[in-house]
Amino acid sequence: MQITLLMTLVLHILSGVFWAGSTFALARTGAMTADQLFRPQMGAAVVAVITGGVLWHLLHPSGFGTMEQIIALGALAAVLAAGAQGALCGPALRRLPRAGGKDARSQTRMALGQRIAAGLLTLTVICMAAARYA
Repeated sequence: MQITLLMTLVLHILSGVFWAGSTFALARTGAMTADQLFRPQMGAAVVAVITGGVLWHLLHPSGFGTMEQIIALGALAAVLAAGAQGALCGPALRRLPRAGGKDARSQTRMALGQRIAAGLLTLTVICMAAARYA
């Protein structure tokens, strides 16, 4: 159990740090290199959400107290962040090659997707940090 918990926690933290960090950077730069980071971001998002679910199962098997409610809010924000990135950035990135790599509308949509996700991931991080002390 201990090694499972440790490995799951490490995967959750590493994938979450990459996902949030790259999202914050792309939100700040207007998604200038989103074409290079989108697939790794979505991969990290999937790993973070799955390992978060495993951690929930391992650490919170019963009850839905204040701590679990705060963590659930953070988890919901993370899922919404992945959805925003997928819904806004994915289609915009698929349009770029047809536009010769330069499409202001697609770039604006990608930046919007990254900014929405950055806000939601900020809430996620706050919830994870605060849940233990609530």
